[in-house]
Amino acid sequence: MRAWGVAALALLLGACSGSLVPPATEYGSAPYGGSPGGTVNEVPVRQPTPATPIPPVPAAPAPPSADIAAGSGIVGGPDFATLPITDDAAARALAAYRTSCGSTARRTDQSGLTRPEDWAVSCQAAQNWPVTDARNFFARYFETVQIADGSAFATGYYEPEIAGSRTRRSGYDVPIYGKPADLVDVDLGDFAEDLEGRKIRGRVQGTDFVPYYDRTEIEQGALAGRGLEIAWAHDPVELFFLQVQGSGRLRLPDGGVMRIGYAGQNGRSYTGIGGLMRDRGLLAPGQANMQGIMQWLRDHPAEGRAIMRENKSWVFFRELTGPGPLGAMGYAVTGRTSAAADPKFVPMGAPVFLSMDRADATGLWVIQDTGGAIKGANRFDTFWGAGAEARAIAGGMSAHGTAFLLLPVGTLARHGAR
Repeated sequence: MRAWGVAALALLLGACSGSLVPPATEYGSAPYGGSPGGTVNEVPVRQPTPATPIPPVPAAPAPPSADIAAGSGIVGGPDFATLPITDDAAARALAAYRTSCGSTARRTDQSGLTRPEDWAVSCQAAQNWPVTDARNFFARYFETVQIADGSAFATGYYEPEIAGSRTRRSGYDVPIYGKPADLVDVDLGDFAEDLEGRKIRGRVQGTDFVPYYDRTEIEQGALAGRGLEIAWAHDPVELFFLQVQGSGRLRLPDGGVMRIGYAGQNGRSYTGIGGLMRDRGLLAPGQANMQGIMQWLRDHPAEGRAIMRENKSWVFFRELTGPGPLGAMGYAVTGRTSAAADPKFVPMGAPVFLSMDRADATGLWVIQDTGGAIKGANRFDTFWGAGAEARAIAGGMSAHGTAFLLLPVGTLARHGAR
């Protein structure tokens, strides 16, 4: 779902991608509203219930040179039995872990913390373990591990639902594009060893390889007439936030739902619009969240268009027909259970306990996704599902506290940690 990397607030205020917000007259009849007819369907930010995080185990911060968890310093955390995890949360985490652990047991762990075979025993046991006894499952097969000083930051994301149509019609004339066939990925490591791991995207123009069309060019019709429109949105502001999330639902005129997910990105660099707006003094105190940014864009369409054009990135979608939304592991993510993290610091598929300064973010999560702005040790993005409540929570999620990874028993001993 977040293969190209997004977290609602983090990306808007920081670094990933977004969509153009032109005046309504440029896209025809679609007003700036959350539903046909121009009604703004905004959901207030959910005010958090304060909580006191569990103190981390005393340890040094990750060295500036550390680029994976194994080089950041690891120490043992508290006994699992002492963690305040509800039976329901443990049951949800077990169900999620059961879904993706087979992939975890086959893939190379970029964090350097585990080996594929480390996960095999718990994965096999998980398949038939009763969810009513989920706490004992995690207590038996896992030990808690703190990366560096354990200081954690978490944001939130959700699966947005916006008004859309499979065909262009009155009130639905904002194009949602599929991935173009002429968008080419190039692995620079194929040309020079010192460029290994670096990739670029572009297109062939005559005998040259050039950058792909940027946001302004796409808005001005660079892709029009090529049959790339997989659907049409009603509201460009809502489509912008759907692009930020990376996937979502289109509520069709007949009441049906079309689910769409990330298919690609034009390769152009991202400029976070929230950061621009904040630096230019455009956001009032308390407005630097998803809801506040959305309202400003609706209130200032011309200025919003100009700001968005400074972000050259553009996201392409595809229709999703199976279970979903899908995380970076290729499995459906679960609201209030799945989360995104940097795979260089957390093994994909690993459980993690977050003890945060707000109660809703505190709990047991399973890392089944990634995000472009979710980088470094103890950085997480929690998934809240779909609907108004998920939007209200994710839109204002900003939590600090302590993170304890749950890794297979024996991990600490192998790394010489205690």
